[in-house]
Amino acid sequence: MGSTRVIGLDIGTTAVRAAQVEFGSGGARRRAPATLVRFHQVPLPLGAVRDGEVADHRVVTSALRQLWTEGKFDSRDVVIGVGNQRVVVRELDLPWMPSAQIKASLPYQVQELLPMSTDEALLDYFATEEREGPTGRMLHGMLVAAQKETVNANLLAVEGAGLRAVMVDLNAFALIRALTRAELGQRTVGLVDIGARVTNVVVAAQGVPRLVRTLPLGGQHITDAVASALGIAAAEAEALKREIGVGFAVGPEHEAAAEAIGGVARSLIEAIRNTFVYYSGNNPGMGLDVAAMTGGGSHLPGLGQYLSSASRLPIVLGAAVEGLRFSKSLDRGALVGLESIMALSIGLAYGVAA
Repeated sequence: MGSTRVIGLDIGTTAVRAAQVEFGSGGARRRAPATLVRFHQVPLPLGAVRDGEVADHRVVTSALRQLWTEGKFDSRDVVIGVGNQRVVVRELDLPWMPSAQIKASLPYQVQELLPMSTDEALLDYFATEEREGPTGRMLHGMLVAAQKETVNANLLAVEGAGLRAVMVDLNAFALIRALTRAELGQRTVGLVDIGARVTNVVVAAQGVPRLVRTLPLGGQHITDAVASALGIAAAEAEALKREIGVGFAVGPEHEAAAEAIGGVARSLIEAIRNTFVYYSGNNPGMGLDVAAMTGGGSHLPGLGQYLSSASRLPIVLGAAVEGLRFSKSLDRGALVGLESIMALSIGLAYGVAA
């Protein structure tokens, strides 16, 4: 069996990003390191993607075409992700049955658990463990229900660019695959991917998902708060946000901006901390060991220290390239500083082993 190349495509609020990963004989399930062949990103204007859903197909399709031209990807088959407030993830116990039967039976078993009709949802089930129950073998796992409308909006943009989505994966699972292949795979870790408008929080124990939450806050909300407080353009507010950071002493001229940054940052950190507390409270003796931050919003100066203080956990910056080989044709220098924002696209490529 020869090598296999897979492209993970991350359609974010501020950019589209793709990573092409090559797996050796045996595919992504092998323990041997995979090779990062290509990575490229193209920025998006504000409003083209809103809350993880394509809003302007023309703009996103054009950006995807540019991404493929500049990135020189050698395939048009992609794995895309979903992860916003319109994707529901619930823990669920089911009687044991083959995977195909589980998927066929889901619409009849989960209707009461969902805030939407099963006719309007794409359903999947990810089993995390098998148990022996009073009536026989049981599966414990996670139900994933995504609004068809959300997924179809992204698929239309992908197909309009001449690409073919061979798989739709949950962003939370992609994060786990990207970040728990090395040391973090042996621990109970909180993964925090801070995007522009959405933050995905995942708890994984030894690489197995235990809790998934999607928070409707991200880095762009902080930028918006600064822009509104000072009456300045978004680009200027973004630069000022990066300069000031959160939790640092500032001069009188920056007090209003610092207050705006701190207000949104506190809400975001509190929501993340509460997610961790909820998990620990429901899993006595199995608390988190560490948290890893990814996404563009994770680079706000001081945010990691703020989260560490609030959660009482060590915080690291997630590096999805850890353990990967690099193609000789890849300019590694161009990737410096991008490691944490590559997590979703690399994790989506690993979805072929799901």
